[in-house]
Amino acid sequence: MFSNSEKQLRIIGTQINYYFICKTKLWLFSHHIQMEQESELVSLGKTLHQDSYKRDKRDQTIDNLISFDFIRKGDVLEIHEVKKSKKMSKAHHYQLLYYLYYLKNKKGIENAIGIIDYPKMRRRETLKLDDRNQQEIQNITKRIGNILKEEMPAPSRRPACRSCAYFELCFV
Repeated sequence: MFSNSEKQLRIIGTQINYYFICKTKLWLFSHHIQMEQESELVSLGKTLHQDSYKRDKRDQTIDNLISFDFIRKGDVLEIHEVKKSKKMSKAHHYQLLYYLYYLKNKKGIENAIGIIDYPKMRRRETLKLDDRNQQEIQNITKRIGNILKEEMPAPSRRPACRSCAYFELCFV
């Protein structure tokens, strides 16, 4: 179940993703400094998303907190995320695990799996929420809360910085 601090803190999937990519990006995004609308890479990702899996009902949002690319219902509820590459696969995994965690602990949906689709690579990864990664998600949400309470973390250069929409805020 959600702890009191988790109930007060409204975490979205993008924040979980950014936690693994860059703490500065997480902080900026969480403080409503959003640069993605200017990014060519984000536009390419949106195009890939729009052009893939056209038969599925896409862009599902629950409680204005979790938003996944599409779902498929069957014996098991499949939550799908479409990604263009595996470069940030750890961030992708935890974002999807957070969705499963949210569905289980906030909505009582336990019979769900997460699927990351990489259509350009014609690959797919399936994730299930277990006790270990459920505990990790709880720890990550606490750490995100702590990061957001502090001053903006100092930027540190990484290979991903060159293509980041926030690059100019951090390094120019």
